[in-house]
Amino acid sequence: MSDINIQIIFCYQIKEEQKGVDDIMIYLDYAANTPVDKGVLDTFYDISLTYIGNPNSPHTLGDKARERMDQSTKQIANLLGAKENEVIYTSGASESNNMAIKGIASSYKRYGKHIITTYLEHASVTGPITALQNDGYEVDYISLSDNGQVDLNHLMELIREDTILVSVCYIDSEVGTIQQIEEISKIAHAKSHCFLHVDATQAVCKIPVSFEKIDLMTFSGHKFYGLNGCGILLKKESIMLEPLIHGGLSTTSFRSGTPMLALAAATEKALTIGVENLTVRYEYVNELNKELREALKAYPNIKINTPIQGSPFILNISIKGVNTNQLQNELNKRDIYVATKSACCAPNTVSRPVYAMTKDRKLALSTLRISLSHLTTMDEIDFFLDNFKQVLKEIGDNHGKLY
Repeated sequence: MSDINIQIIFCYQIKEEQKGVDDIMIYLDYAANTPVDKGVLDTFYDISLTYIGNPNSPHTLGDKARERMDQSTKQIANLLGAKENEVIYTSGASESNNMAIKGIASSYKRYGKHIITTYLEHASVTGPITALQNDGYEVDYISLSDNGQVDLNHLMELIREDTILVSVCYIDSEVGTIQQIEEISKIAHAKSHCFLHVDATQAVCKIPVSFEKIDLMTFSGHKFYGLNGCGILLKKESIMLEPLIHGGLSTTSFRSGTPMLALAAATEKALTIGVENLTVRYEYVNELNKELREALKAYPNIKINTPIQGSPFILNISIKGVNTNQLQNELNKRDIYVATKSACCAPNTVSRPVYAMTKDRKLALSTLRISLSHLTTMDEIDFFLDNFKQVLKEIGDNHGKLY
């Protein structure tokens, strides 16, 4: 039996064992990772056993694998308003972001070396942009409104004839602000050689997303109940892109490596389930978010950073005078799992999005991110709120005014 089959069976065993566990575990960190949907895991298992050929192999088994790969690619493209030849499979959103940003910078530097982005971006966006800045590219950051949305007037002021890339997130991973992508697209495309990259990692299967007005869009299946290890880069077919990985072919010439059929099929399944259930899940989570907001408003030292019109799947707060790393650790001891920032951020640093929105370093150092799911129950919200209050009291008498 292969290692991968053993891992899959082990996952099933863990799931079965957990059914009998009496301990209460409250998971409120869905923006970092989501549990795999059983239908997705079944798809991965079935495809792994059924298709043993390399999709690029020139024989019958390879042809069958390629046909199934093409089926997944077509479905993914259709669900997001893209073409089949615009889908590039990667190892995750981080690779997708690096490929999009570095690829555009390398392929279009003859037209300019100016990049525009925001302080809301994930580390896998700021990282390659900083690397390019160190390599001589000029980077400007768009101002934000109080609700975290891009200042469109400032974007119009910043954009130039030598701007080759505007890179923004659809929904930022810490605060949950939803950007005006269509308006940003109009401004970016007013320049002939400027492309719009959108990190849609927190948006896909959360809100309606279309690739139509976007040049490059990135996301990862593990954010919508798929498996870790499979990301997507959607790239308009007319755009040239310098690959990050050279040597051999995958499903396109832009990314080398053996095509990952089982992961692609599993991601297709997760995306299909997510899109089909998007509205009902959104409405349910929105109600949970309202209840949580209302309860947290009772604390005078808590500032809710997520705008009311932001994603209901994320609720970011700042707790004045409280070390939220300590708060997180104490909640962790009670099997309640939340975050202070994005999982990819360095510990004990300010929240860049919160600081960009508030210009208040203390608020940006005391953030807590609660991220919700259609799997979250109201009982779990109530349990969290009860323990949240208790832990705040235990942290110190000087925070007594919070209660």
